[in-house]
Amino acid sequence: MTDGTFRSTPHGLYSKAVNILAIDQGTSGTKAIVVDETGRVLAIAEETLHPRYLDGGGVEQDPRALLDSVLTAGRRAAAEAGRPLSAVALANQGETVLAWDRATGEPLTPAIVWQDRRAEAICAGLAAHAPAVAERTGLVLDCYFSAPKMRWIRDSLTRDGVVTTTDTWLVHHLCGAFVTDTSTASRSLLLDVDAVAWNDDLLDVFGLGDEQLPELVASDDVVGTTTAFGGELPVTGLIVDQQAALLAESCLSPGEAKCTYGTGAFLLAQLGGTAARSRAGLATSVAWTLRDGTAYCVDGQVYTAASAVRWLISLGLITGADQLDNASAAASDGVLCVPALAGLAAPWWDPGATATFSGMTLSTDRGHLVRAVLEGMAAQVAALAVLVGDDLGAALTRLRVDGGLTRSRVLLQAQADLAQLPVEVYPSPHATPLGAAACARLALDPTAVVADVVGGWRPSSVFEPLWTPDRAASHLARWREAAAFSSKGTS
Repeated sequence: MTDGTFRSTPHGLYSKAVNILAIDQGTSGTKAIVVDETGRVLAIAEETLHPRYLDGGGVEQDPRALLDSVLTAGRRAAAEAGRPLSAVALANQGETVLAWDRATGEPLTPAIVWQDRRAEAICAGLAAHAPAVAERTGLVLDCYFSAPKMRWIRDSLTRDGVVTTTDTWLVHHLCGAFVTDTSTASRSLLLDVDAVAWNDDLLDVFGLGDEQLPELVASDDVVGTTTAFGGELPVTGLIVDQQAALLAESCLSPGEAKCTYGTGAFLLAQLGGTAARSRAGLATSVAWTLRDGTAYCVDGQVYTAASAVRWLISLGLITGADQLDNASAAASDGVLCVPALAGLAAPWWDPGATATFSGMTLSTDRGHLVRAVLEGMAAQVAALAVLVGDDLGAALTRLRVDGGLTRSRVLLQAQADLAQLPVEVYPSPHATPLGAAACARLALDPTAVVADVVGGWRPSSVFEPLWTPDRAASHLARWREAAAFSSKGTS
């Protein structure tokens, strides 16, 4: 194993056939794919994870289960592919943190998931610092991001070991390195987003000045080697899951945007080489550092998407996500849903917001409720799309989408109708690991350029708006009123 960072190696070290094992370690599961140099997926393996939802807004995962899922899914995919591998790439959750013993690698706490709200009081106590934090980091002072959860671990669980995002811990187990990539670091509230460097003043704000922080690396840096999946393989392609999808979907020019519908829904738009600050309370982050250059993105979040569908299943309204369209009524019949089952993110930033249904009558049935939930997700994404366009100075012209819920035609048509945009469906369900694999290909081939490793795809389908602009505007106005009622602190 190699401890530390080294750049891509010269030509000739790797064979012409480049097969990347790309692992997407997510909230509800871990997916591993093997992809060849043409972008063709040769093998897929998935391992399910079960976050624990606790009273008081806690959401935790077993770190050992995370590691086991990475190793198991990776080994299964490698075996299924049956080809020599060239590298291992890893996409991560972004803001999920834990404390661990750097000497032994043993976890000292559960993994505190990005959805966890137990650090709300910490953020409230730091409210006076919010403007300065936003200016330095590009982020809103909210416990969605890493630093408040890190502080909460130190106050509530342990003072021992190091406290980092899960990617650092997983990479340590793979190759012994103590690193995080710049996109992940930019989600921490501890990174000066313009300098792309840890900031001592920010560390002091959160009372983390004495912490050991991992080395910052680019997404095309090779950070070590691992034998966890067979022969000795370079470990590279480290990137946040949402930014990986942005890359895979070729959102390379300012204004190009995508939305991923996973546990939550995440809309990101490319900003280019300048970390322009949002005027609407959205987050500005590092999209990636590749080829010694950093690109930025602006993003907005919907905390509950697939998790809202799981809630519908738990209530018995549907039997599975594949039944969404069959169960959905042809129209919501005036029923509105604000699916704020874990609070509202941008632009409300209200962790105390709760989900609501309105407009129900004695004629309301299961189908109306299911459709209202799907339209509620689409309405929040549509609201974010407007804000992103305002920040960019020009309205979005299209929206690329990926994630498991894109199998719902009802959701995607609602998205096109409410956002008044063509919705282009990414042709693969594996956007996140494909983005990580693209970073790894750049690491292995110093002559490759970013556009070459992600370009050339065509949408599998396109949903055009069927609603008139007036109908969409009327629905969104009613939905925003419902969201304001759900939120304790409207913007």
